Amino acid sequence: MRKYKPYIIVLSLFYGIIFLLPIISFENYSILSNTTSHLGAQKAPFNWIMNGGFIALGIVTIFYGKERTANYPIAKVLIYVFGISLIGTALFQHRPLTGEEANMIVDAFHSIFATSTGFSFSILAIVTYFILIEPKDKALAIALAVIAILIPILMQAIPSYQGLLQRLMFILAFTWLLYTFYKLEKIDE
Repeated sequence: MRKYKPYIIVLSLFYGIIFLLPIISFENYSILSNTTSHLGAQKAPFNWIMNGGFIALGIVTIFYGKERTANYPIAKVLIYVFGISLIGTALFQHRPLTGEEANMIVDAFHSIFATSTGFSFSILAIVTYFILIEPKDKALAIALAVIAILIPILMQAIPSYQGLLQRLMFILAFTWLLYTFYKLEKIDE
């Protein structure tokens, strides 16, 4: 796991950001009901920290993912789409929640990239099911695909908990990706 140290460092910083940045973000920000996109929103205080986290995580995911999926072209394309979409959510920011004037075109692109991030991850998890060998790894892949589909639905159904649900999804998804990169490396040895 030593070779994954940069990924683990970026992932740990990202986890810290999504739980600690709300302390200094805008007034009335709630970890329960506000998403990480709200932390990186246009004109949000310290939005560059959240957006930097998205960009760094997108870059390391592409870096490690392209190596681990080199023998699996569909998975490799999905890793690129996922990573680039994650970076796109940072470059095109959510509209502000503080009532300030917003660039709605930028917000629309944010929505497109956010949707693409979730969609590409869900398909990646399904594709990975067919690559992995061990039954428990296959089960985890399907579980993550289901989680990646259900959590956004739950976020819409229970908006007062959308922030918590999204954080849970990030923790499960990126921890699973790290585990899967390691397992793919073992398959290719």
